[in-house]
Amino acid sequence: MTTGAPDLFAPLAFASGAVMKNRFMLAPLTNTQSHADGRLSDEELHWLALRAQGGFAITTTCASHVQAVGQGFPGQLGIWSDTHVEGLSRLATALRAQQSLAIVQLHHAGPRAAAALIGQPPVAPSDDPATGARGLTLEEVHALRDDFIAAAVRAERAGFDGVELHGAHGYVLCAFLSAETNRRTDDYGGTFHKRTRLVFEIIEGIRRQCRPGFVLGIRISPERFGIPLAESRELFRRLAGHGCVDFVDLSLWDAFKTPNEPEYAARPLIDWFTQDLARCKVRIGVAGKIMDAATTRRCLEHGADFVVIGRAAILHHDFPQRVRADADFAATALPVSQAYLQTQGLSPPFVAYMRNWQGFVKEEVTSG
Repeated sequence: MTTGAPDLFAPLAFASGAVMKNRFMLAPLTNTQSHADGRLSDEELHWLALRAQGGFAITTTCASHVQAVGQGFPGQLGIWSDTHVEGLSRLATALRAQQSLAIVQLHHAGPRAAAALIGQPPVAPSDDPATGARGLTLEEVHALRDDFIAAAVRAERAGFDGVELHGAHGYVLCAFLSAETNRRTDDYGGTFHKRTRLVFEIIEGIRRQCRPGFVLGIRISPERFGIPLAESRELFRRLAGHGCVDFVDLSLWDAFKTPNEPEYAARPLIDWFTQDLARCKVRIGVAGKIMDAATTRRCLEHGADFVVIGRAAILHHDFPQRVRADADFAATALPVSQAYLQTQGLSPPFVAYMRNWQGFVKEEVTSG
């Protein structure tokens, strides 16, 4: 069932008081452009500032790791040390100069970290033979919680408007939520309530230590990664009822896909969350194959508050402005050339990373 769609270019206020100037958020996108020690590079600054200039109401960094051992990919932006603050401050200033809310996504790769990258086995809620990850001790869980909170404080000090917790895609917070990967028997495992404890302790800590107007969101995977849809919906209800988050970012992969579980197949995945929207103040963002103006409108018609743009934002730094100018706008067809991507602010390392996505970058034909 659809609702009357809000205007894509109407402002949107969060419970904390911050206001999106329109309904477009740049997705947190891996881009491998930062320095090896996690410091911001000029290339990553340019990539993100160009999206803010292109009309995104929220410009989100890539997943930025809160511990050195939480690094998930080469060239990842860091926020685990005060040495990162200078670059982060430059970035926040550049984004806010375009009237775009500047948001850092706080991340820890957990079992998905590569041992070769971090120099030791990755960590997880419990021992995981499949990835070689070892289970965190109770003291390490507390340290992980505190480092997420410290990273949010660091982001605020750098001038950002807020943070988003990465609770999706099998990374450490998502792994704690799943009964498949979290087999702990202490206060952080077992029942659904205990498996969510770490997330809520981080949220509460950020709210205690950051200013009242600081934006706080969380990205979740509504399905897959060992989390049943019923538990994802319960997590959403608890996040909304808790009153401490401004938004939930639903990483749907395909905004209008049918749920994997047959008992939920009667309606699109998005509807199983947006139907609860009228009962709470939390804002809902949705991501997943949103590549044209028609789909952005359809998301809002189905109850989302804003859209989270990934691949279309890589292809068009000014995707919001293009949608505003053309109600029928659609992202350019794939594959695209390296030269085209460079016009959209992607440096050679980012282009090289995008070659991992089959059919995204056009194969160059060399003569001779």
